[in-house]
Amino acid sequence: MRGPSRASLAAAKERLAAALAGADAAQAKEVGEQLFAVVNLLDGEPGLRRALSDSSRERESRTNLAHALLAGKVSDATLDLVTALAEGRWSESGDLPGAAEQLAGLAVAEAADKEGQLDELEDELFRFARIVHGSPELRSALSNQFVPAQGRAALVSDLVADKVSDPALGLITQAAAHPRGRSLDAGLEMYARLVAELRERLIAEVHVAVPLTSEQRGRLAAALVAAYGHDVYLNVVVEPGLIGGVTVRVGDELINGSVASRLADLRRRLSA
Repeated sequence: MRGPSRASLAAAKERLAAALAGADAAQAKEVGEQLFAVVNLLDGEPGLRRALSDSSRERESRTNLAHALLAGKVSDATLDLVTALAEGRWSESGDLPGAAEQLAGLAVAEAADKEGQLDELEDELFRFARIVHGSPELRSALSNQFVPAQGRAALVSDLVADKVSDPALGLITQAAAHPRGRSLDAGLEMYARLVAELRERLIAEVHVAVPLTSEQRGRLAAALVAAYGHDVYLNVVVEPGLIGGVTVRVGDELINGSVASRLADLRRRLSA
């Protein structure tokens, strides 16, 4: 998102935090589900999306449209948030539903946090993303745009409904059924970033040859906190092919200290 959209999104996130501060888990979950429904509606109605995001129209006109569309159909908290989005300035019409999607993901994460399930949610999203990454057949099935959204949602339910928490099931289903032009992997990654954002934490994907002890995890987390200035959540992947050492990816940055990497580098040097 460019400047105006980023500012509008930041303001909407503050409004979300205020709205959910006194809410319980059920209310936060309701807001998340209703916002996702709004996102899906706007994605399917380009004219409506443009009307709500067109800053050349009077602000009152846009907010009145939001009220006419949703009053009596969603909670007061959801209506207030959509109205806030309609009041914002957006660089592109698609940025408004994109912002609503981020608010929805944060609301689902907030519901998980209120139930003491935030760590579980992070783990489940990461584990499912790893399964999808390692199974082209599964990724293809869940990403098949010739299958209706309801069909992909049903497939997700058949696969994981009894294996993950309700918040994780909701986010995984949204990523598969309503990808919004992204790959399934990218959708899952975005929701994982939103979960981490709730605690202002970074996610570090750590690949190791053997499982880390709790002491090693603590030392690595402390080192990453010192390096990045934020709390860091570790997603650890055991990968025997590394032989030894560790690789860490935080966002787009890769820290590679594996023995396999050093051997490969040595072989490149010797063959040069």
